[in-house]
Parts: sequence; C-alpha cells; structure tokens
Amino acid sequence: MRVKTAVAFSRSAGTGWLLCAMFGARVLGQMLQRWMPQPFLPPADAFQGSSLPYGVLLSTQLVILAAMFYLAVRMQTGTLLPSRRLGVGLAWAGALYMTFSIGRIAVGLAMPEANPWFRTWIPAFFHLVLAGFVLTVSLYHLQTRKGT
Repeated sequence: MRVKTAVAFSRSAGTGWLLCAMFGARVLGQMLQRWMPQPFLPPADAFQGSSLPYGVLLSTQLVILAAMFYLAVRMQTGTLLPSRRLGVGLAWAGALYMTFSIGRIAVGLAMPEANPWFRTWIPAFFHLVLAGFVLTVSLYHLQTRKGT
C-alpha cells in the first residue's frame, strides 16, 4: 500500500470514528431523556423526528450504530477491502442522502409553518451526520487504485 493511500485510509477511519461518536452521543442523549431526563439536554420530543415508536427507532439506531462501528474498525485496520464500484455507488447514495437532508433543513428554515418533521433540528442534523458517514466510506473505497 502506498503511503498516500494509507494516509487517506487513516483520514477516512478518523472521520468515520468522529461521525460514529456523534451519532452514538445522539442515541445516548435520547435514551437519557426518555428514561432519566436531564436538565442540560433538550426535551425528549426534540430528538424524535417521526411518529415511529421509540422501541423501533432505538432498535434501528443501534443497528446503524453497530454498522458504523464495524465499518470504522475495518477502515482503521485496513481490513475493509476497497471496491471502486461500491465506492461509486456509495458516493451517489451519500450525495442523494445529503441533498435530501439539506433540503429538509432548508424547507424547515424557509417555511416556519412547514410540517413539524421539517423543523425537528436534532434528527435533521444527525441525518447529515449519517450521510457524511456514507460519503466517508465511499471515499475510503475510492482512494485506492486496486479497487474493482
């Protein structure tokens, strides 16, 4: 592996860990507010961006967090085999996800009377975090010449 590629992988891993920690803090914050409310955190409803039952939401968030952790470990150790094709697919998916997430925030800012889903800032911000993670994994895959 070339030094330049190793540095790129290291940056991808570091960014992946940062985004993983941010999403983990969000999940933990919502759990705290749900079961042991803290005065320094926003109200529990501020963490909820949909009508999804909390048990389903928490289960989904834990699966996403586990996948993020797994990928961050694999990027850090270099055991995630780069695939150019996968990188391109993830880049498109991540770009679309990021575009829709930014659009959601833009609608919420531009139209105060918009549906509450557009105005729940904590979930909206963390969709940017998740989209950023998808883009980070895509960059990991794209920053090698040996990908397929």
